[in-house]
Amino acid sequence: MKSRKLSRKRSRTAIVTAAAASVVAGVALVPNWSAGAAVVDDPTVDAATKATFQKLADAVFTDRTQALVQGASKKQQTSRFSGDVRLSSTQSRDEDSALTQLRGRQSRIAKAGETYRAGSTKVTLDATRVTGRTAKADVTETTTLTYAKATGSEPKTTGFQAHHELTFKADQRGTWQLTTIKDTDDGGLAVNTLSKPAVKAPATGDDGNTTPDAPRAATTRNPVAVPKTLTGGTYDYKAMATYAEKYWNNYNTDYPDFNGHGAGGDCTNFVSQSLKAGGWKHVPGYVYDYTKWFGNADIQSDSFVGVNEWSWFAQNSKRTTPLANVYQAEVGDVIQVDFDRDGSKDHTMIVTYKTNGIPYVTYHSNNTYRRSLASLIASYPNAYYYAYRT
Repeated sequence: MKSRKLSRKRSRTAIVTAAAASVVAGVALVPNWSAGAAVVDDPTVDAATKATFQKLADAVFTDRTQALVQGASKKQQTSRFSGDVRLSSTQSRDEDSALTQLRGRQSRIAKAGETYRAGSTKVTLDATRVTGRTAKADVTETTTLTYAKATGSEPKTTGFQAHHELTFKADQRGTWQLTTIKDTDDGGLAVNTLSKPAVKAPATGDDGNTTPDAPRAATTRNPVAVPKTLTGGTYDYKAMATYAEKYWNNYNTDYPDFNGHGAGGDCTNFVSQSLKAGGWKHVPGYVYDYTKWFGNADIQSDSFVGVNEWSWFAQNSKRTTPLANVYQAEVGDVIQVDFDRDGSKDHTMIVTYKTNGIPYVTYHSNNTYRRSLASLIASYPNAYYYAYRT
């Protein structure tokens, strides 16, 4: 995901010096926008305290994952206590509520024909910061869910990474309590999170072109199939999927990372990279002009990194055609979502696998591997969906 507001911030400095900027392949160079420096770990937090922070975070997110597993009972939930760290009474109630809501999501996903028979969660502690009796901990959650009905060609697992900031407060005896959990990814699209997905302000073209609207796609199951050839044509769709599944949680350093730290999200940047790997060619020009499309380590057009700008370019260039139903999408096709139905698209994903009529999407923000459209639509049934045949 990426807002046009961020795109403007990223390239605003270059406008002042555009006339004097170097030109490569006809493109005016613009300074790259980075996602911000990593948080430095606080050396004053001792190893034992860090270990208890990590263990409690692992217990909390394991609980959330298990709430999505078919047949998992409350007795299977891990302990809410870990050494000298525990949940505050308020956070404990919040987690109870979260688990109840996640069990409801599990039920909706099951009705859509998908269940998970096992879940595995690992949490790593990335950084800590302490101010007085308050500690902040940045953690990375890596979760794998095993599909219950995986047979034959169906994928065996889906997985995702999510980043969180945990706040702990110490009482007079020095006992730490977990008081707040905040998701720090720009997407908010992990299957076990209840955070509302990030939405972007409506984007408007500022280059004098009329922006084309994409037609919404239906989400009903079993539509008339619209097959396509994966290789041998203009584009290599298998190469697109291979790229996406290689870099879904291991970012390609040949491109900037727009995920986290308020950078706007990396989803469209990631999909553009995948399309480029499958044969999409650069269209050099001005960064704001959505009829142009280019991206590398040094410069990216708005259409390369922006959700709406990508949609405008894809339609205007005739590189895509709309699909009437999201379930018609095949490997290499693109799905977008408008979560709040305000006409501005919020998220971009690429189909990297399909079997038994179900497309599986891979995306950044949150980093996610082969999540079924059935799961996504069951989680966000009121969103607007858009499907693009590439």
